[in-house]
Amino acid sequence: MSMNLFDETIVSIQKLIDQQETKEFPYAKANWNEVSDRSMILRSDMAYELGGGTKPGIGCTLITESADLVPQDAITLVGKDLPEITADSSYARIAVVRVDKDTMGQGNALYNAIRKLEYTRYHFYPEGFMMRVSSAKNKESVRIGKEALKKGLNFGVTGNMMIEAFHSNKAVLAVHIYYVSLDSFDFKSLAKLADEGEKITKTIDHILNNVAMDCNTCNLQKVCDEVEGLREMHFAQGKGV
Repeated sequence: MSMNLFDETIVSIQKLIDQQETKEFPYAKANWNEVSDRSMILRSDMAYELGGGTKPGIGCTLITESADLVPQDAITLVGKDLPEITADSSYARIAVVRVDKDTMGQGNALYNAIRKLEYTRYHFYPEGFMMRVSSAKNKESVRIGKEALKKGLNFGVTGNMMIEAFHSNKAVLAVHIYYVSLDSFDFKSLAKLADEGEKITKTIDHILNNVAMDCNTCNLQKVCDEVEGLREMHFAQGKGV
């Protein structure tokens, strides 16, 4: 089936990004240490935190099959790079992943493949870059280590390492990582778009696992109606009424 379900959301995010001055990092194998999932950065060893406390902290992974949306591996930054930041800052990390739709599967396999790509962030441990995820608060934040900054840690390093992590999945063809560290950025709109992406994924799961589903009583009907392809998936499953 088509992997264009998230395309409208991706285009809207890219339009938000394009309104700002950006910095691009080349994609290349990162020459940086990777640590274990149990490595901690304590407050005493922390230079600052991205997306911590009351500051916005957004993490989102969206998939597409469009080469127009993700022509090649790339990293884009809005705001200051890690060595330029001197205090706690707002933060967003958006990964737009182009996949080979023929390797994503159908039915529950498709839903699980989408979630597996999202969970790449849990298998990503650059030295000095400790990602913290709160599913309950739908928040992603990062602690940055003092010593890592002295060694040259920047968003180019972390972006390249995350792209490499995504490419360990055979379905992935290209990845564009967007970082935002600009406090004045429209995080409210970005958070709404990231939430749209999560609702689309949940709707896919809902469609696949509800055999007798009445569209008139479904609390996800609005998402299904607005996203091209979801209703087609619904009826293809033989669950439309």
